[in-house]
Formats: sequence, C-alpha cells, structure tokens
Amino acid sequence: MRIYTCTPREFGGAEDFFIRDSGLLSRGFKAIGVGSMAVMPGARKPEDLDELIRTDFKNLESPEWWMTHDLHGVILYAWGSPRYRHVAAAIRKAGIFLVLNQDNAGVISPLNGLDPWCEELWNSTGKGRGAASWRRFSGKMLRDLTIGLLRTDPLRAVHLRNGDLITCVSPAAADCYRRLCRFYGGEELVKKVRVLPHPVERHFNYDGRSKKSRIVCVGRWEDEIQKRTWMLPEVLGPLLSGNETILVSIAGSPTPQLQAWHSSLPEAQRGRVDLMGFADRDRLAELMGESTVFYSPSAFESFGIAAAEALCCGCSVVAGKSVSMCSFDWFVSEKSGCMAVPDTIPAHISALSSEISEWSNGKRDASAISEVWCSRLHADKVATLILAMAGSDRISYTPSE
Repeated sequence: MRIYTCTPREFGGAEDFFIRDSGLLSRGFKAIGVGSMAVMPGARKPEDLDELIRTDFKNLESPEWWMTHDLHGVILYAWGSPRYRHVAAAIRKAGIFLVLNQDNAGVISPLNGLDPWCEELWNSTGKGRGAASWRRFSGKMLRDLTIGLLRTDPLRAVHLRNGDLITCVSPAAADCYRRLCRFYGGEELVKKVRVLPHPVERHFNYDGRSKKSRIVCVGRWEDEIQKRTWMLPEVLGPLLSGNETILVSIAGSPTPQLQAWHSSLPEAQRGRVDLMGFADRDRLAELMGESTVFYSPSAFESFGIAAAEALCCGCSVVAGKSVSMCSFDWFVSEKSGCMAVPDTIPAHISALSSEISEWSNGKRDASAISEVWCSRLHADKVATLILAMAGSDRISYTPSE
C-alpha cells in the first residue's frame, strides 16, 4: 500500500518540514508499514530530504501525473482553498482515495453563523488593538460578505466535493465544517467530515520523571497579533509575585518587550523565569516532561501543535476560551487542563492558578494525560486512524465517472 501526503504550496524540504503536519504524517505511514512520500511543488533544493518529491505545480493538477505513482491514497493539506481545487480534482480523477485536511478552527465563512464568524474575524485581526486592527477587521468583513459569499464559498465547495473524506483537526472544527457542508453539498457531503488531529513526534512522551511546578510557554513571540505576547507579563507577573514556588520557561525568540519585562522583575522572581530563546526538539521534550502546565496566550490557533506536544509529555494546558481556540476545548477534556472564561487577563490568571492548584492537590496525573494523548496524537496513531476511517475496502476506491 502507498499513501502520499501533499501540500501544494512551496515550503522548505529539510528536516524541519518532517517534524509536523504533512511531512510528519508521511513518516507516520512509514512507521506502520505503508509506503509514503511527501509531495510539494518547486525546484529541488540542496537541503531537501530524499523522502520529499518535488515537481512542477502543473503536475499536481494533472491526473496523468498522479496515476504514474500507483497510489492508494493522498492526504492533501490544501485548506480547502479554491486556488487548489484543480489539485483535488486531479487526484480524484486519477482514481485515488482523497483525504482533504482542513488546518483551521472551522469558522471560515459567514455561512457558519454570523456571531461565531465575527468573533473569529475579531480574534484573527487583533481584537481591536489599534487602528490597524480595526482596518483589518473591516476589510476582511467586507471581503468575506461580498467576494467570499459570491466566489470563495462556491469554489471552496467545488474543492471539498472532490474529497472522499474531509478531515478537521478538532471535534469543534468538524462541527463547523458539518454546518458549512450542508450549504455546500447537503447530507452526503456532511457524512464525509471526520476528526483527524495533526500528528506529534513519538519522542514527545512522558517517561515518569519528576514534575516541577513549572509553566512552559512556546511560541513565535514576534507574532504579536496571534500569540498575544503582551499578555505574558500581565498574566505571569501576578502569578510569580503571588506564588514563590512557580517556575516559568518561555521558549522561542523573546521580543524586546519580553526582555525588558524580564529585566524589570525583582531578582528573586527573575531567577524563576527562563527566557530560553530557541529550543531544539529534544530540549522541548525534556522541558515539557519536567513541567506541569503548558500556557498559551494566543488569540487564535488552528490546532496548537506545541500544546499537543506538551499533552503527550504529561502536561496539562491552559488557554483562553473562544471559537478561535476550539482545539483547546478538546485538549482539556481528559482532566488535562482548563480554559480561561472569559478570555480576559484576570480569567487567565485565575485559570493558571486553578491548574497549579489541581497539580498540588493531586488531581492531575501526568502518566494518564500522556497515555491518552499519545494514543491519539502520535504520528503512527494518526496514520492508523486514517486507514480505519477509510476502511480497507475503500482506500483503493476508484470513483465512477
């Protein structure tokens, strides 16, 4: 059996491509004995690994090109985007079982409901912090209510109808897609929607080591709109002053504002905060294995791969509750964290304090958290789930004309 993964956008093809998403899923298939390669457009680069196939983009839109690879299935990471509908159509026409991966929180159209759609738009454009945020919000609202409804949604529907399965990264995102698919293709399209999380590397797991009362945060902190870096000092500062046992580790390049905050802390508190900068994968796994709580201040996440990695290492998670963070509702569902309600600074402080107390009172079990999430999120488990969803009689399905 041969199942490939494909992203129709050109990214780098070095090792860092294969530690997440489509690259890691391809390795997950190999781990269970399924032949797999990752496919991407563009000219081959010196750093590209041998497990990557590069080709001209026009080949991705060619059924004949796909037929030459003798495939049983393709997992297409194309976000349901109209611009890649011809890629989906080509794979379908080639008679290959097609899984369409949707890497988002699901609220992608006004057809999902005006209130959640407006909330998602508000969160993703900066939540009104400054004039630029308001311009982004107004511009995207106008676009989605006009061009979106008249062109984007109909063409997205064309894209999604080509799939044998439409997979979403969380239960809540899948519910959103089911509502949307009723508009796009009725109940027949709704039946294709499934939950398929992004994969996590196997070395993110809990080995029984002693846990410290440590909060770990991981992010691209220069992305202020998504990661809400400004919230870290406002949330962590009161926790540090109110509890002398808490440690904090912040992985990712610190912004000047984070560095200034760190420098301004009293010496005793500063010694309990580690601005780590870049941390490699092994160091992250070690850090998470020794920590109790993963904290995300993000305004929005399609999935939250760092949080998923932390869960596999036996951490619980805390984040603000919103339609834009719906994967985290799933992440906390196994006695594995809590959500800040509402999504405000005081609520974030309260949620983190509560989670730290849960650990102190013996109400969190690192081994149990790790076991349940490793069984769902490790790459080989995600690959196995795809085979189960497809069914052995369907993975080589050839559509009728």
